[in-house]
Amino acid sequence: MTSPAPSSSAVPPPTDRYAAPAPPADVVRMRDLAVQVGGAGAGGRQLLADVDLTVRRGERVGLIGESGSGKSLTALAVLGLLAEGLTATGSILVTGTGTDTGTGTDTGAGAGAGAGSGAGSGAGSGAEGGIPRSTEVIGARESDLARMRGRDVTMVFQEPMTALNPTMRVGRQVAEVMTLHHTVPDRASAMRRAVELLDKVGLPDPAEAARAYPHQLSGGQRQRVVIAIALANDPALLICDEPTTALDVTVQAMVLDLVVKGVETRDAGLLFITHDLAVVASVCERVLVMYGGRVVEAGTVQEVFTRPRHRYTRGLIGASDLELTRDDGRLYTIQGSVPAAGRFPAGCVFRNRCIHATTDCETLPQWQGPGPEAGFACWHPVVHRD
Repeated sequence: MTSPAPSSSAVPPPTDRYAAPAPPADVVRMRDLAVQVGGAGAGGRQLLADVDLTVRRGERVGLIGESGSGKSLTALAVLGLLAEGLTATGSILVTGTGTDTGTGTDTGAGAGAGAGSGAGSGAGSGAEGGIPRSTEVIGARESDLARMRGRDVTMVFQEPMTALNPTMRVGRQVAEVMTLHHTVPDRASAMRRAVELLDKVGLPDPAEAARAYPHQLSGGQRQRVVIAIALANDPALLICDEPTTALDVTVQAMVLDLVVKGVETRDAGLLFITHDLAVVASVCERVLVMYGGRVVEAGTVQEVFTRPRHRYTRGLIGASDLELTRDDGRLYTIQGSVPAAGRFPAGCVFRNRCIHATTDCETLPQWQGPGPEAGFACWHPVVHRD
């Protein structure tokens, strides 16, 4: 995100943003992430720009915005899973927990929830004795990314049926991520651990569930299996991308409870992606608001949801309140629709939908706040009068 002009109250930027390693408490530190399609120059389209994001151990951070705002693309960038033809610049430093059992070759480890999906291979020994291991995702070799995925960072996707392998029994899929990363001594230990994990995520008769195929389970049960896979190796960071959208309200509450308890037990960081503000309010401590491939506001959930400053944030909150109506009795909505990826206007990315936009908004607004974790970027922010 764009930094504010230097002032006596602003935190001065470091001379080299990429020179110092992330503090031990950081599980992911993203700085100036930009993703482009079509190559550099006038022919390329910018999908993400100036994205700064930090998640620490034990911290639960929400990433909200309408579909097409760049939330899932940001998550895929953390995992090094950007599609072919996309170019990423900036820095994404992932710091693991150093829980390798020894030296070995990690072969084709999935991104945490995608059992059976290869992601390359690489030999090497992980850090031992609890020494944090770090991976700079941008520019990393595929073998290094494969060792990171499913071990240091994992992901729970929106639709479990597409994340699970339909031809493998559930227990084997849970066990696979542990055997691939050598976090258990042998396959028998992995299967025993898989049954334990299925029990912890609340599946009835976990031993029987381990022998089932994904199609034999309900949607809620399948999502519990995906969570078990994601938590199997005690990752430092769990990313959840709309994990409850396809579930009914009752099952949604149970799945959210599993996610929160899972990261709390492991003191892991959580990046929770959703467009459901109520879910963020119940799960997260901090929140970043994304639109047009940019973070437009950030802060604590309490501050952002009760005193929003960016006009887009204010619109999201208003549109989620079913008791808030216009003078004509209609529900409050944000006018217009989200432009296609890479087709957002220059300057303020929200200006073509904002009723408060002026010619000032044709210029990119500077970030107003003490740092990337708290502040906003808007020429005409909401003014709150106490």
